[in-house]
Amino acid sequence: MQKTQTFKDKVFLTLKGLAMGAANKVPGVSGGVVAFVTGFYEEFIHSLKHVNFTAFKLLLNGKFRSCFHYINGKFLSLLFFGMLVSYFSISKILDYFIKHYELYVWSVFFGMILGSIYYISKDFKDWKFTTCLSLFVGAAIGITISFLDPAMENDNLWFVFICGIISVSGMTLPGFSGSFILILLGNYVLLLVDSVNALYDTFYEVLGGNFSFIENVERVRMLKVLLVFTLGSAVGLVTFSHVLSYILKHYKSVTIASIIGFIVGSLGVVWPWKETIFKTDSSGVAILDSRGKHILENYKRFIPELNTETLIAVFYIIIGIAIVLSLEWYGRKTRQTHA
Repeated sequence: MQKTQTFKDKVFLTLKGLAMGAANKVPGVSGGVVAFVTGFYEEFIHSLKHVNFTAFKLLLNGKFRSCFHYINGKFLSLLFFGMLVSYFSISKILDYFIKHYELYVWSVFFGMILGSIYYISKDFKDWKFTTCLSLFVGAAIGITISFLDPAMENDNLWFVFICGIISVSGMTLPGFSGSFILILLGNYVLLLVDSVNALYDTFYEVLGGNFSFIENVERVRMLKVLLVFTLGSAVGLVTFSHVLSYILKHYKSVTIASIIGFIVGSLGVVWPWKETIFKTDSSGVAILDSRGKHILENYKRFIPELNTETLIAVFYIIIGIAIVLSLEWYGRKTRQTHA
């Protein structure tokens, strides 16, 4: 049953969508962590689970209101609206800060991951062999993923569709960064930067009455890639939600322990002190992709020297922890209000 939402609830739910959208775009950060910490993760998964045959049957029979109510439409529409706005606003701002203040941005995210680990684990008491093993396996997978070398870019539409299915895992599985998986698959820039920018530029031109993009072969190709990626993401989102809903119902403790492990493992991805390494040929000359951009090879992580910059970064880590604890406080207060 859908909860009665006040205007304040709607605003905060949209803001949560903004946060999820921004988090999903940052390599190493999972939008699912935002959902988990702010207290609506299980409602999110169970709502997506209702996007099923019954919902489509209601839709085909013209019972739009019943379908909307069945899938918890108010909740999902506000959340996805926030995510959509994020992709064209906050995520662009985030791109700017990562480009100009990379260390401090990663420091905030590192602090947020630390805060998330504390939040999720503090009330978890069901520690036994199976949950400890799940924690270890989850952490091992997260750490292993963080040290894999990225593949080359591939714009084959079938591969792009698979990328969509895989990348959306970050929304449904806290600690599992879909955007970092896209880096490993070689398609992060193609799918989360270039194609999104192509759609943004197209909207801007169309609003101005300019439809010349139809003659732009590269633009049309990028829009086609984005459409296929979106379809893959939708399929992955619904599929993962059904699987996770079943797992949460029957193996909740093991699932939560695995999530904690994933998040611990993701610390290696968001470690603030790292140098980006780009692919080069045997003579040391940078290898560029088809659009003239550098190709990421991996990150070289290091222990920082104790200086002013490092102290500022530590301060931002504390800010990141404080952000998560504030979200946790708000989530707990909201749950108590609705109880």
